[in-house]
Amino acid sequence: MNYRLVKIRKLAAFLIGGIFLLCLTSGALAQGNPTGPPLGAGPPPNNNPNIGDRQRQIDESRLRSAEVDAGAEERNQKLLQAAVVNMKEDFKRIQVLRNDIARNLVARTPLEYKLVAEQTTEINKRASRLNVYMRARAVADEKQNNSPELKSEEMIGALVRLCKLIDSFTENPALKNAATIDSKEIGKAKEDKANADRDLLAIIKLSASLQKKSANLRLPQ
Repeated sequence: MNYRLVKIRKLAAFLIGGIFLLCLTSGALAQGNPTGPPLGAGPPPNNNPNIGDRQRQIDESRLRSAEVDAGAEERNQKLLQAAVVNMKEDFKRIQVLRNDIARNLVARTPLEYKLVAEQTTEINKRASRLNVYMRARAVADEKQNNSPELKSEEMIGALVRLCKLIDSFTENPALKNAATIDSKEIGKAKEDKANADRDLLAIIKLSASLQKKSANLRLPQ
């Protein structure tokens, strides 16, 4: 049973209890003697009007609190669903762009630097957005590993590396089997996640380098 359903049921139970209490009160009033009970028949009625007002304020406050909680949970669910949709879209689009790049490499057509710049810019944007959710962490000895700027003759090799990195990332078991990990495979799952982090950070870094170099190469020399 999810949190939202529990909240809704609590709210329904509160409303039913309030209606039941109201019916009991109305019934008691209807059965009362208009002239009042005989002297000494019971304790004197409480005629303080503030007690009823205070109870009503408490009931209204509880009802508003329940409604706010249910509304917050609904907004959280919508945000979560939107995040999942965005991640799936980014994940799929990165693979499509990878296939487009690979197809041009296999055809051995001259590089169109404008197209490469557009492709690598989008890959970088979508990989960076994926990292907002994945929070990939670099291995300690890789943090200071800053590769030099790409040379013109290195563009094709760098594009091949980018395609292989995307393959490794998208085929990682940590992303495919996240919902079915057995408790005995926690160690392997952590290793897979570390590899996914490494690949994602490498994709972000290499796509940025390719975008920068291709943008410079398309400028008139």
